[in-house]
Amino acid sequence: MADLEALRVRFVRALEGVRAGGPDAGAYADHLLARWGEPQRRYHTVAHLAAVLEHVDTLAEYAADPDVVRLAAWFHDAVYLPERSENEERSARLAERALGEAGVAAEKVAEVARLVRLTVSHDPADDDPDGQVLCDADLAVLASPPAGYAAYATAVRQEYHFVPDDAFRAGRAAVLRQLLGLPRLFRTPYGRREWEATARYNLRAELEMLSPDPAPGP
Repeated sequence: MADLEALRVRFVRALEGVRAGGPDAGAYADHLLARWGEPQRRYHTVAHLAAVLEHVDTLAEYAADPDVVRLAAWFHDAVYLPERSENEERSARLAERALGEAGVAAEKVAEVARLVRLTVSHDPADDDPDGQVLCDADLAVLASPPAGYAAYATAVRQEYHFVPDDAFRAGRAAVLRQLLGLPRLFRTPYGRREWEATARYNLRAELEMLSPDPAPGP
C-alpha cells in the first residue's frame, strides 16, 4: 500500500522545486491523490504513481529537469477513464490549468504538458532526455519479475472488464506487438541495460498467451 503522506510530501517538494512561491502545494497534492484513488482504477492507481516516481528517481541523473519530470509523472494519468481514449490529453490540460494556477512559469507548465502527451506513444526523441526518463519510468513495469508482471497484466484486464474477452485479447495483442516493434523500449542507458531484455521476454510471453490455440490436428 502506497504511503499517501510520503507521496504528498514528494509532490510538494517537486512543485516547490519548479516555482518561486504560490498557493498551498498540499492542496494540489490532495486533489491529485484523490484522482489516483478513484474506484475505476485497477492498474493506474496510487501504487502505479508511486512506482513511476521511484523509477524517475532511479533515472534522475539522465534528466535535464528532474522535478519537471516528477510533476509530469503525477499528471500523466491523473485523468483516467478506461473507456475513454483521450485520457492523456485531458491529463495534460489538467496539468496546464493546475500548474499555471499554482504559480509555475509558463515554459515549465508547457514542458510538463508536453511530457504527459508523450506518454501516448512512449516514443521520445533522441535529444529529449526528460521524455526518455518519463517514458522509461512509465514502462518499467514491463520488466517486472514474473509474479509482478502477471499482477500488472491482470490489473489491466480488470480495468477493461467491460470489453468482451475476444475483443480484449485482440486489442491487447495489438498493443504488445506495437511495443515489441519499437527499436528500443527503453531510451536511457539504465533502462536499456537493466530493463530491456526482461521487458521483451515478458511481452512475448504475454502475447503468446493471448494467441488463440492452434486448431487440433486430424
